[in-house]
Amino acid sequence: MRSVLFQIGPVPIRAYGFMLWIALVVGLALTLRRGRRAEITSSHIVDVALYGLVAGIVAAHITSILLDLRYYLANPKEVFGLWTGLFSRSGGLRGLSFHGGLAGGVLATLLYCRKKRLSFLRLADLFSPALALGYAITRIGCFLNGCCYGIPTNLPWAVRFRVAPDSSVLTLPSHPTQLYAVVSNLIILWLLFLIEKRQRFTGQIFVSYLALYSVYRFLIEFLRRGVTAEIAFAGLTQAQVVSLLILGVTIPIMVKGLLLKSGAVQQCRDARRAHSGSKR
Repeated sequence: MRSVLFQIGPVPIRAYGFMLWIALVVGLALTLRRGRRAEITSSHIVDVALYGLVAGIVAAHITSILLDLRYYLANPKEVFGLWTGLFSRSGGLRGLSFHGGLAGGVLATLLYCRKKRLSFLRLADLFSPALALGYAITRIGCFLNGCCYGIPTNLPWAVRFRVAPDSSVLTLPSHPTQLYAVVSNLIILWLLFLIEKRQRFTGQIFVSYLALYSVYRFLIEFLRRGVTAEIAFAGLTQAQVVSLLILGVTIPIMVKGLLLKSGAVQQCRDARRAHSGSKR
C-alpha cells in the first residue's frame, strides 16, 4: 500500500486525492467528447461538472457527518475541516459519502437545467459513463491508500492492509474489495455503452447506471460489512439499504420506459377500451 504517492515540498500527495483528480479529468474529457456527438455545448458540460462537483462534495460531507455522528461529535473540528477530514483513522476516506455526493450532484444539475432550460435526462445520460469510469479510477486510490477493504479470506489473491496509515500492524489476509470495485465499474461502463447503442428512451442510460451501481454496491457490501462498512438495519449496511431504495425506484422506471417505447402499454389500453366498449 502507498497512501502517499509523492511530495511536493512539504505537501504530501495522497493516493486517494490524486486518483480522485485523475478521475475528474478523465471523466470530464470523456463527457466532452460524448457531448460533441450529442450536440451539447462544452460550456454547459463544464458548468454542470463544476457545479455538480462542488454540490456533490458538500452533500457527501454532510451525509457522512449524519451517518457517523458519534465520530464527529467526538472530533468536532473535522465537521468544518473537510480537507483535513478526508482520510479516516484507518487511512481511508473519511468525510465523503458516494450516495450523498451523487444526490448533491443530481440536485445541482437539476437546478442548472431548470435555469438554462436544458433537458436534465439528456445531460444525465451524457455524464453517466463518466461516473462509472471515475468511480473505477477512484477505487484504485482506495487500494493504494489501504482503505475500504473487505473481510478476511483465504483466497490466493487476498491482501493484507495496514490498520492505520503509519502503523506496521497489518490486517488478516482480506478481500481487496477496492479492486473488485474497479472491475465491476468497468463492466458497468461497458454495459452502459451497449445499452446506449439500443437506447429506447431519454434517461435510460442514467437510470441503468443507478440500477447497475446499486446491484454492484449491494453485493460488494457483503464482503465489507462489519469491517469497513457498518451494519445499519436488518443485517444490512447503510449503503445496502440505500441501494435497495434506488432499485425500488429505477426498476419500475426502466420497465415503464421500455414498455411505453415498445407500444405495449398503449396496446393494453386499447384492449381495455375495446373490452369495455363490447360490454356496453
